[in-house]
Amino acid sequence: MDTFSCRGTLKVGNRTFQIVRLDALEKRGWKISRLPYTLRILLENLLRREDGEAVTAGDIEALAKWDSKKVPEKEIAFMPARVLMQDFTGVPAVVDLAAMRDAMKRMGGDPKKINPLQPAELVIDHSVQVDEFGTPNALRVNAEKEFERNRERYAFLRWGQKAFDNFQVVPPDTGIVHQVNLEYLARVVMTGPSPLAGEGRGATSKSAKGEGELWAYPDTLVGTDSHTTMINGLGVLGWGVGGIEAEAAMLGQPMSMLIPEVVGFRLHGELREGSTATDAVLTVTQMLRKKGVVGKFVEFYGPGASSLSLADRATIANMAPEYGATCGFFPVDEGSLRYLALTGRPPDQIALVESYMKEQGLFQTDKSPDPSYSETLELDLGTVEPSLAGPKRPQDRLSLQEVAQNFRETLHTMVKHASAPKTPQGEVGKWEAEGGFETQLAVGDPEKEDGGVPVSMDGEKFKLKHGTVVIAAITSCTNTSNPSVMLASGLLAKKAVERGLTTKPWVKTSLAPGSQVVTDYLQESGLLPYLEKLKFNVVGYGCTTCIGNSGPLPPPVSHAIEEGNLVAAAVLSGNRNFEGRINPDVRANYLASPPLVVAYALAGRIDIDLTKESLGKDREGKPVYLKEIWPTQREVDSTLQKAIRSEMFKTRYGDVYKGDERWRDLRVPAGDTYTWDDSSTYVRHPPYFDAMPPEPPPVKDIAGARVLAVLGDSVTTDHISPAGSIKPASPAGKYLVEHGVKPEDFNSYGARRGNHEVMMRGTFANIRLRNKLVPGVEGGVTLHLPDGEQMTIYDAAMKYKKEKTSLVVLAGKEYGSGSSRDWAAKGPMLLGVRAVIAESYERIHRSNLVGMGIVPLQFQPGDSAEKLGLAGREVFDIVGLAAGVENHFKDGRLVTVRAQKEDGSVIRFPAVVRIDTPQEVEYYRHGGILQFVLRKLLSQ
Repeated sequence: MDTFSCRGTLKVGNRTFQIVRLDALEKRGWKISRLPYTLRILLENLLRREDGEAVTAGDIEALAKWDSKKVPEKEIAFMPARVLMQDFTGVPAVVDLAAMRDAMKRMGGDPKKINPLQPAELVIDHSVQVDEFGTPNALRVNAEKEFERNRERYAFLRWGQKAFDNFQVVPPDTGIVHQVNLEYLARVVMTGPSPLAGEGRGATSKSAKGEGELWAYPDTLVGTDSHTTMINGLGVLGWGVGGIEAEAAMLGQPMSMLIPEVVGFRLHGELREGSTATDAVLTVTQMLRKKGVVGKFVEFYGPGASSLSLADRATIANMAPEYGATCGFFPVDEGSLRYLALTGRPPDQIALVESYMKEQGLFQTDKSPDPSYSETLELDLGTVEPSLAGPKRPQDRLSLQEVAQNFRETLHTMVKHASAPKTPQGEVGKWEAEGGFETQLAVGDPEKEDGGVPVSMDGEKFKLKHGTVVIAAITSCTNTSNPSVMLASGLLAKKAVERGLTTKPWVKTSLAPGSQVVTDYLQESGLLPYLEKLKFNVVGYGCTTCIGNSGPLPPPVSHAIEEGNLVAAAVLSGNRNFEGRINPDVRANYLASPPLVVAYALAGRIDIDLTKESLGKDREGKPVYLKEIWPTQREVDSTLQKAIRSEMFKTRYGDVYKGDERWRDLRVPAGDTYTWDDSSTYVRHPPYFDAMPPEPPPVKDIAGARVLAVLGDSVTTDHISPAGSIKPASPAGKYLVEHGVKPEDFNSYGARRGNHEVMMRGTFANIRLRNKLVPGVEGGVTLHLPDGEQMTIYDAAMKYKKEKTSLVVLAGKEYGSGSSRDWAAKGPMLLGVRAVIAESYERIHRSNLVGMGIVPLQFQPGDSAEKLGLAGREVFDIVGLAAGVENHFKDGRLVTVRAQKEDGSVIRFPAVVRIDTPQEVEYYRHGGILQFVLRKLLSQ
């Protein structure tokens, strides 16, 4: 349909494209040119897909007449042009699709209907672990171990690449998904035959609008990793979703969303000498977290935004999940075109991007009027100072000179009481902050003889103390995508080596570039050898330490930390530093720029003021200060101009899907449906569609439910579904041992996401989880009620399941923040959780809960579990849910929660059902988004 007569053509060279013209709406008096750029892209999406059902003329008009001063209440259906995945989230997504094919076949349908209808691309980047480090063999050894551990998963993904259309897999050891997307996969402007969705890189076919018509439209995407937003730096609108939502998008389901509020963030000035893009993003993250932008779009504008390099913009956009926004967008401009040329995009594609974006008013110039925004913030880049963030959250920014003092002040909250009782998982659990435990804390330089735990390793003797840096990792797409900070780390390493400085022997160092191009330009610049002399050898091309794949510390270091109950530190150039994520031995984790990572490896401790204290002594015994070896911006820029060439990108991405010999030699199952191996501990048939009836059963109110856990604020998806190591004494570890897997072959929870048996046992198994039902204890432990027996959360859930008792979880603010981890919703569902009652939710996790048939309820403003007097020992009824679903909450979204205490008294309170859109009501009614899609495809 073309209600608003927007259809037109665009000629670029000798090609003619069909487009929907945004300027046609200006003639109706609608100020499209003052809409935020992100909303213009959403508007094009609706215009191109108008069908009178999923997209109506009313939807288009509501978006075109967006009022920046009103909180939008209108729902729209957005259809991304493609879907992006990484292997931790991609494997369970492909497992689900394979299971849906089985269910479709069993129920008499065509299994091939379960097929991506638009490009779906998966980059294997989350599985390489830092086992070997600091040696020339590190890359080879880690790659070999990666294949040994993950051969079965990789063969499964290769089956998926063969079995499903429109599905491509970028093999291991190529790069990190978001950097590969930025440097190669992103089109910026898509071309395809259909007005409804993109179907490739320019193929034509018959379409609903005519035969062989070629359309041009903005590249948009959703990704199964929260840092999908990195591509916003290139002017591509996209954000992270759970794997469940991504699967539905692949299967042609539009994404139901409320028209967002858009916050404008004006940047002006320039970064001063000594400050980096990392420092800028940590500042922006702190500002936006304080402002509160959860569920909102953020657009960056102003002279400071246009002066930033594309890589700097991508660094800021990458961290949108950390500042809580759905996206952090920079419009396309001349800098975008230069970056496309640098990264080897074809000239005709660059010409299309320029022509299309300018024609549609999506190209930003110095003369472009500032859009109207819901709210605005402002930052003078000249005020940005060298910074770190930590020790537990990315929004907790510290100036470089504050780090040492902050560590000393917060140390008591991280020390664990050595005499605390052990949990059923074998974890010592009482924290000093909870028990008031007093101790003499040995802090300071490990080379001095003032306390600490003695260590002898590789012929060297030293002492470890609180604050010793044991991990220094240049890692993560956030910063390894940025040549400026990567070359700065190399230049700092060069100057340090020339002064005779060395990395401290207790520091586990690693360099994990986000693409092979990074290694090329570090070699071309002559800086890689200096990094290697400081033991920053390339360990792999993947997320490594940032995702928790830091690998084990050297045994003497690990034993000393355990013996001394030490709060050791990690410094990484990543985006996440949540508790229990980086390494189980490390409690204090700090985000920093790559050059600062090198600096802390030289210093060897976090409780040092690098603005005043020396890093060490040179060959002549003179102190060496950070300011003396910090590279100037002129040095960085000069090196960058000489070291990076477009040919590097063309060569590295010329045959990107081929992979190495190990990848090509994998034995791959054949067939349209997958042959499941019942003995597999990696890939198992999930139970989501077992005995699923053709029609959904009626929704019922929740009655007689028990509380599985009472949790506090800022509980992340890492707390709910950890990605890291599996403890042998944990339920997941016991399961693997029972199935013949040795502890050294456990791999990680992230790698085991294709096996629901492991993942449901790992739900709420984070070693740092604090469940208020068992105060003073850390880990995945709870009470089974009413008998009050303490046991693991998994064991309690299974006991409740035998008793046919539904479960709820009580939580505080920002429940489910962090990664877009669908297992943080799948796991609770399999444990029997029917509802979560929280003070607030992070956007992605809320939608994931609905997508798995769990109802997210929200306390009324001012209410909380604590204020209402809920201890978690009550029996819960949720009244009004079934009626609300039945009438699509036409009478409001309030339900009554009735909590009966042990003494028989009752606490009643209203709660808001956070099933936010009519489409989500349908998902919940069907028991989940995948069940809804399967039934819909069966009926077609």
